[in-house]
Amino acid sequence: MANLVNLEAVSKSYGVKPLLDGVSLGVAAGQRIGVVGLNGGGKTTLLEVLSGLAEPDSGRVSHVGGLRMAVVTQRTELPAGSTVGEVVLERYGAEHEWAADARVRSIVDGLGITAIGLETPTANLSGGERRRVSLAAALTGELDFVVLDEPTNHLDVEGVQWLADHLLTRRIAVVVVTHDRWFLDTVASVTWEVANGRVESYEGGYADWIFARAERARLAATAEEKRQNLARKELAWLRRGPQARSSKPRYRIDAAEALIADVPPPRDSVELMAFAKRRLGKTVLELEDTTYQVGDRTLLDHVTWRVGPGDRIGLVGINGSGKTSLLKLLGGDVEGSTGRRIEGKTVALAHLRQELDDLPADLRVLQAIEQVAGRVVFGKQEMTASQLGEKLGFPQARQWTPVGDLSGGERRRLQLCRLLMAEPNVLLLDEPTNDLDIDTLQQLEDLLDGWPGTMIVVSHDRYLVERVCDTIVALFGDGRITHLPGGIEEYLNRRAVAKEPAGSAAPTAAKAEAKKSAADLRAAQKDLGRLERKLDQLHTKEKKLHGSLLEAATDPAKLMELNAELKGVQGEIEDVEARWLETSELLE
Repeated sequence: MANLVNLEAVSKSYGVKPLLDGVSLGVAAGQRIGVVGLNGGGKTTLLEVLSGLAEPDSGRVSHVGGLRMAVVTQRTELPAGSTVGEVVLERYGAEHEWAADARVRSIVDGLGITAIGLETPTANLSGGERRRVSLAAALTGELDFVVLDEPTNHLDVEGVQWLADHLLTRRIAVVVVTHDRWFLDTVASVTWEVANGRVESYEGGYADWIFARAERARLAATAEEKRQNLARKELAWLRRGPQARSSKPRYRIDAAEALIADVPPPRDSVELMAFAKRRLGKTVLELEDTTYQVGDRTLLDHVTWRVGPGDRIGLVGINGSGKTSLLKLLGGDVEGSTGRRIEGKTVALAHLRQELDDLPADLRVLQAIEQVAGRVVFGKQEMTASQLGEKLGFPQARQWTPVGDLSGGERRRLQLCRLLMAEPNVLLLDEPTNDLDIDTLQQLEDLLDGWPGTMIVVSHDRYLVERVCDTIVALFGDGRITHLPGGIEEYLNRRAVAKEPAGSAAPTAAKAEAKKSAADLRAAQKDLGRLERKLDQLHTKEKKLHGSLLEAATDPAKLMELNAELKGVQGEIEDVEARWLETSELLE
């Protein structure tokens, strides 16, 4: 079958930097392609050339005849004087025409267009709302091919899952630039990495790309030690994660064993908790009998919530549920109408807000970081201001750029650098991943892995939340803070149940999940941890027995004894693995 779009020896430069250099590739019908790479590396340029929004300097771009294509970039403009309904539903006349189409109703609900309001003038929309309206308008059309640039920005966790499900069931060709690792791994069947003017293609999504990139570095004996160490740690996380992340081709997992055999867990939770208690004491942040209202909406209704030393909490909820307000309450920026906020005496709190704080425009990047401190310690790791800047996306050459010349994404990274340089012991992070590319996200996660303090994270990046947080809590709009032992999956299942029509007779997976008690889920998680520890012990014992067999090669009697013991251990491993699978299914 012919490709829908072909690029033949395409080159494109802005100034002296070649972003695309002799690139040849194609997009087949139904193919789902994720595009990754460093900020400024050419991802958006590739999308614009691919979709015809920009002409290449040389080479040829061809589209199949009659191609039905939609493009949603970060610079999409909405018609002046229009309403939300006119933009999203421009292909339809009366309301009953679109309301009768289940796919269009799903798009309107799934992207929160109903909450924005169909009669709302587009001139009154925020940047995030404008992006959601543009995305909805594109998806309501009959399409063969859609090009999306960072579509998950400004979507909550639930919206990101809806978009992934929609693209999977729609069966159209997709090329998407995204830094959302969960979304990339779920949607993409192919990953394109844009770097140094070239585009490398990999089969599969994020996890496959990480495996392949790390293996390529190992085979080439690359000198990029920093990147390889991060890739090894990332591989260890992927391997220890849910089954969905580890169901990769066997040959790739085998090839990666040499990289991850000696990698410790992403973090030593016991050690970090002990260190945090020494730094923070028993009291960190507490809300007692707190009520908080915005207009006529009650976000918190006489809530008591205690955040302890070393707690690593992910906070989820739909847009507008009050997540940012809760962080402001904890940070002391606002006060509730009832109750009180308690802060421990040794707390050094840092709050990364979505808004950009004032930065010293007259300084250079390194000077702005050193203005806070010259060195910083994260657990056992000590870094200079320059080293931290490099970790968060400011290479040596870029550290002498005037702050006033930075882009919005770079200013946010600088804000994060300055915040971390102050060595806080309590972090409140509101959408910390906005405008970060995947490599910088890995560096940030590496820092947070070894960070010995209390942390509360609000993020639509499901991968980051699951990676760096130990506990998930949610705001469901009922005035309470709800602990979710089942994590983000439990949150999404509860939301799905809440959306179902009353009296629906069909039993669903979401309803089954809702019937599980919190006690059952906690017990299953406890059993899962116990079984995993048992498996580790058995595998260690199995490895030792293999060594003993080699040493006893000349002693037949000893060989028979050890071989019998080895078979017993292997049988026990099979039994424990079967119980692990049964227990893990309770949490699915």
